Amino acid sequence: MSYGKLETNHMPNLPRSLTLVAVVLLANCGGSDGDAPAGNADAGTDSAGGPPSLEARKNAAAQSVADNALCKRLPAFYWEIGDVSGPLASGAVGAKFTAQTPMAIASASKFVFGAYVVERFKGDLSKLDASAMRMLSGYTSLDYNSCLGSKSVSACLGAASNSTHTAANVDHFFYNGGHFQKYAVDLGLGNDDNAALAAHIKEQVGPDLSFTYGSPQLAAGITTSPTDYAVFLRKILAGTLAIKDHLGEQPVCTLPSSCPTAKYSPAAAAWHYSYGHWVEDDPATGDGAFSSPGAYGFYPWIDASKTYYGIVARFALTAQAYLESAECGVVVRKAFLTGTAQ
Repeated sequence: MSYGKLETNHMPNLPRSLTLVAVVLLANCGGSDGDAPAGNADAGTDSAGGPPSLEARKNAAAQSVADNALCKRLPAFYWEIGDVSGPLASGAVGAKFTAQTPMAIASASKFVFGAYVVERFKGDLSKLDASAMRMLSGYTSLDYNSCLGSKSVSACLGAASNSTHTAANVDHFFYNGGHFQKYAVDLGLGNDDNAALAAHIKEQVGPDLSFTYGSPQLAAGITTSPTDYAVFLRKILAGTLAIKDHLGEQPVCTLPSSCPTAKYSPAAAAWHYSYGHWVEDDPATGDGAFSSPGAYGFYPWIDASKTYYGIVARFALTAQAYLESAECGVVVRKAFLTGTAQ
């Protein structure tokens, strides 16, 4: 699997107010950090060639983290795979990142905004601006750095050339945070500062979620921990959030080299894009998972069957951080789902 450069419009320095917290390692790689839930069909191995046991899946994932070159190249990260009941397998490389470490998640914020919008309009999704949510609206000039000091959603949109509307990009996929920023203003969130924005988003996705905004950017502003983001993913798996039934809906092609209606994609794979999330359905390499990789290396996913979620979590100010985390995450996902180390 290959990608282009993710979030070229926002590869900033970490906001000064954010402090990464390194805490004691909570989970051992591949350890017995969770048994199969009662009634889980994966709890035992079918000697006649049935699905792999949970223990086999956990071991395969852990072995891939330890031995696969795509994971070994990451200097430090936390990983987790779980289902609706909670974590099933988890671990960490190094002690810098754990389940509880808060970090800026960049574009993994998009998945949260997607869930917010779908929840808000779940009674009639025809009212949802599908153009904005699939990055077809023509607002393609937002620069992440220009918003780091913004006091509100509207101020961010008004900074630099962020509010520029490019008519030639309408109905063409162009990956940029401007689509979501403009839509948030249209939805009445324009006056929100960081705290008010988090409060309004939680009104739809749930007050039980714990996250903050380091800057008032819907596409890239969230700071949270792997544990807290996992709560969000489990709510999707449980159907508590309506987006579960709309993952991958109205997908648009994203790769300019293979799609005449695409102008810019950070992924070099032939994926599609839906409401704030990617569909990893490249015909050669994809498995249909739904994901939202962030520029700093936070890679969350839900598998194509909507049974499992996973996270590779780290914070790195390097141009390929998202690519490296995503490639490792795909390896670990495949190992867990097949029960075979990659």
